[in-house]
Amino acid sequence: MPNGKVRFYDEDKGFGFIQGDDGQQVYLHASVVPEGAEVHAGSRLEYSVGEGRRGPQALSVRVLDAPKLAKRSRKPADEMAVIIEDLVKLLDGMGTRLKHGQYPERAQSRKVATMLRKVADDFDV
Repeated sequence: MPNGKVRFYDEDKGFGFIQGDDGQQVYLHASVVPEGAEVHAGSRLEYSVGEGRRGPQALSVRVLDAPKLAKRSRKPADEMAVIIEDLVKLLDGMGTRLKHGQYPERAQSRKVATMLRKVADDFDV
């Protein structure tokens, strides 16, 4: 059975599209999604393909993994703007110290690395 990633899925309309690992785009209808399974853009699926009215169509679907919930509930843009501004100030201060040959303390380095990862997760959807 082929595998792929959901490129688009609208639960209200009851359909979407899968981008197969082989590059083929396949129509996904809500009727083939297992009951109780959540399908969102980015979900990895295993599916079988048949010929539908408008081309390849998924006949049966098994959800392999879904995108992280945290990525779907990211912070609003105005809150992120404040976080980014503060982060830039912090990194600018660290950059000045690095120019003078001084690395930040280990604890501060870890805090900054953790902050950068969290900001990256909010951007990476």
